[in-house]
Amino acid sequence: MTISNDSVLVDIDNRGVATVTLNNPEKHNAFDDEIIEQLTNIFKDISENDKVRVMVLAANGKSFCAGADLGWMKRMANYSYQENLHDANGLANMLKALNFIPQPTIAKIQGAAFGGAVGLASCCDIVIASAKASFSLSEVKFGLIPATISPYVVGAIGQKAARRYFQTAERFFAEKAEQLGLVDEVTSPDELDQSVDNMINTLLANGPIAMRQAKQLVFDIAYQKIDQPLITETSKRIAAIRISEEGQEGLSSFFEKRAPAWHTKNEGEE
Repeated sequence: MTISNDSVLVDIDNRGVATVTLNNPEKHNAFDDEIIEQLTNIFKDISENDKVRVMVLAANGKSFCAGADLGWMKRMANYSYQENLHDANGLANMLKALNFIPQPTIAKIQGAAFGGAVGLASCCDIVIASAKASFSLSEVKFGLIPATISPYVVGAIGQKAARRYFQTAERFFAEKAEQLGLVDEVTSPDELDQSVDNMINTLLANGPIAMRQAKQLVFDIAYQKIDQPLITETSKRIAAIRISEEGQEGLSSFFEKRAPAWHTKNEGEE
């Protein structure tokens, strides 16, 4: 299934892989309030679609995303505080929708990712970048701050790195982004597609419900005190999934040395 509204393309293949593609290369895939609304709706639809097993966030053209569109920024300069607050809430809600998509998400970054685009990457579970990809938290160059993206970026790179890059607006490349924890894998430009496909296949081999629950587990357990209530809660979760239909199928297939029912064969695989 393919959905197109020019600026954002959505394709869902027969494996259940949804690819959301930013499609405004002439403007380096910069986003404005309309694109933010489109993305918010797309992310919510994917979250509610049980047929989607993996989502890839990609972009057409040389750049991944230049952050805020210059025309939108010019309009915002004349907005009142309340109008700016409304706009900021729109971006914040889009990032939240992306961050909490229950399915595994992959950001495929082929080029420059500036400003809000670093937020997009930080909201994805897995980030695979071309060696030519570059990043910048550029907001302070415009007398602004990376406020709405900050919870996700700080979560990805940590406080110490955020304190530097939030203030310097330095441009850094994929290898440094990997060192910071923003990027999970760096590949050559020619191998980017294959690297993303390899990760998709890795994810499709796993139980779809188990992956959703494992992702939610991270959100629920992170930074919690390891006390008896937490121990009890985690024990309940593993007990429940062991007796679930998917858990029983996973264990049975393992002991019977066969592929589980959810396994999607790759092209050429028998």
